[in-house]
Amino acid sequence: MFKKKSSSCFTVSLSLVSQLFFVCTDVNKVILYFRPENLIAQSQSGTGKTAAFVLAMLSRTDPKKEFPQCLCLSPTFELAVQIGRVVEKMGRYCVNIKVNYAIRGNIVPRGSPVREQIIIGTPGTLLDWCFKLKLFNMKKIKVYVLDEADVMIDKQNFLDQSVRIQRSLSSDCQLLLFSATFEPPVLKFAQRIIPEPNIITLRREELTLSNIRQYYFECENKEDKFRALCNLYGSITIGQAIIFCQTRYNAKWLYHALKTDGHQVSLLIGELTVEKRAEVIQQFRDGKYKVIITTNLCARGIDVMQVTIVVNFTLPTTVFHAPDFETYLHRIGRAGRFGKNGLAFNMVERQNLPLLFEIQDHFKILIQRLDPEDMEALEKIED
Repeated sequence: MFKKKSSSCFTVSLSLVSQLFFVCTDVNKVILYFRPENLIAQSQSGTGKTAAFVLAMLSRTDPKKEFPQCLCLSPTFELAVQIGRVVEKMGRYCVNIKVNYAIRGNIVPRGSPVREQIIIGTPGTLLDWCFKLKLFNMKKIKVYVLDEADVMIDKQNFLDQSVRIQRSLSSDCQLLLFSATFEPPVLKFAQRIIPEPNIITLRREELTLSNIRQYYFECENKEDKFRALCNLYGSITIGQAIIFCQTRYNAKWLYHALKTDGHQVSLLIGELTVEKRAEVIQQFRDGKYKVIITTNLCARGIDVMQVTIVVNFTLPTTVFHAPDFETYLHRIGRAGRFGKNGLAFNMVERQNLPLLFEIQDHFKILIQRLDPEDMEALEKIED
């Protein structure tokens, strides 16, 4: 759905192909208009949101002026680095446009001028750069982007930091909010904090990622899940896969269990140093490891084109033990990037089957049951 500031609106039915066209037309029509327009935009995972707002930042940047002109805020270190790499690649032929990273581990001495025009960062560090260290003039920022905007608004600490930065910007700064998911209360709040926004949203049935086939295994406990995972590992060709756990404890347990069983896997969790996290992601991108075990740290925005399989070793849930629909969608969206086919497998204890059925009902999809002991059926999945 595209909603203009005149309050007129129309609904766009989006197949994946048409949505890729949509990202390059309707979104870019708004963000590249000669008079800056604010935008709240939603589109499926893997359809070019990052390219769209990076193009906006590059187009608004004056390379002759050596000071920050664009800010992009993302919820994790990994996503900030990934966005920065996209800026560097797309800006390769933009002479003298440079990017800097306001992330943990990148130390800038107080009083040192920041000359790069585009700053990509995470909330805490960018807040320090803006207010504590005062490394640049906030009134000179032309574009402010919130990537994964729903989580940036929905989590209180991120919200406070994001809004504080926004309020220090000039009134004519262009504000761009992007995400694959916007629950109604979050979208309503976004409309309150963004002046006169253009709004592009999707219907729920357009978010199911039809290019990703989804299955589940009914299991008794984590040991049973482990056996099912090993059967899966031995039955289908693993290009690259991401295995999601709900907690660091389960991620570490599974990592050591798979390593002991002779599998080459890597582990990415929040307690690792930023240097180690960057190393693990890069090794995964380079194909040194085919399987990465992680928490929700990698659920949003991480693009590795070779990923064809996502495993939910634990279903994503909220603090109230309700299904976390948004995180489920973001997780499985790591497979099947840019229209490629992907597979998603859910390991579900019998007592948690109602959570899975709620996910089915929410997205109006069928998640097919598989028998983890039926090797012949598992082998046929790839056909």
